[in-house]
Amino acid sequence: MRFGLLLLLLFSPSLLAERHYYERGEQRLVIDLSERLPDSKRDDVLGWIRDTADAMASVQGRWPRDEWRVKVIPYNTRGSDPVPWAQVNRGDPDVVSFYIDPRASRERLSNNWTAYHEFAHLLIPYRGWGDMWFSEGFASYYQNLLQARTGVFDETEMWQRLHDGFIRGRTNRRPDLSLAQLSPTMRENRSYMRVYWTGAWYWFRADTELRRRSNGEQSLDTALAALNRCCADSAMSARDIAIELDRLTGQLLFVPLFDQVAASRALPPFEEQFAELGIELENGAVSLRNTYPLAGIREAIARRESPHGP
Repeated sequence: MRFGLLLLLLFSPSLLAERHYYERGEQRLVIDLSERLPDSKRDDVLGWIRDTADAMASVQGRWPRDEWRVKVIPYNTRGSDPVPWAQVNRGDPDVVSFYIDPRASRERLSNNWTAYHEFAHLLIPYRGWGDMWFSEGFASYYQNLLQARTGVFDETEMWQRLHDGFIRGRTNRRPDLSLAQLSPTMRENRSYMRVYWTGAWYWFRADTELRRRSNGEQSLDTALAALNRCCADSAMSARDIAIELDRLTGQLLFVPLFDQVAASRALPPFEEQFAELGIELENGAVSLRNTYPLAGIREAIARRESPHGP
């Protein structure tokens, strides 16, 4: 009974949290700030959450769910990370919890990748049924797009970060297992980099190929908007999402690529795709050229657009 009461006191918003609401049309985000968060930081934290939520809404033109929740809890740490821990709990409603350094400024919070990563998870109706590479790769890809689109850093830096992530995924080679085998044991095998960044490669490849095939009429953004319209309240496996994306886009793309990546034993090559996009590499440093055939696709990926469904 004492343990149950402790949990109630720790997690009940009505007892230990100050509740705020942020609305976009008929949609509502509920923000619970722990009472332990200093009064001087509350406006900074609310601004950070609202700005990041707006960035996430820009992908589909709306939030994926009509009501969802964010919890913010102070977490004393000696490290430099303003958000040392965060997690997403899918349910009704979806809840994203952030444990933050209570000393962090709004600038430090806004320039941190964590909230973009966690919010990006909500853009697909994945419920954690295997193939963790699919979900974590998705969030790793979109965290960089969202930061570039909102001006946290420029397009060159976005591609540099994706390049560096792909390199980390490539060098994280052991053990010699397929990605499908490795994904559920990534903690034991310390294979986070390969799992996350091979997954990010999957979404990068699907996004660029969809844009190329459709001559820019479709993109991963538009495909996700269509997925949200049909299936936001569904509980789908990773492969089910790939199947649905192929159906919605009228392409045979997401499933064949899914099978290729799940069976891979190393992060696939990305340099050729980079070159076609006008991303040049010299000693690991990225530079952009606009005279290459698919440079327009590269620029569009980094640019915020009003989504429209395929």
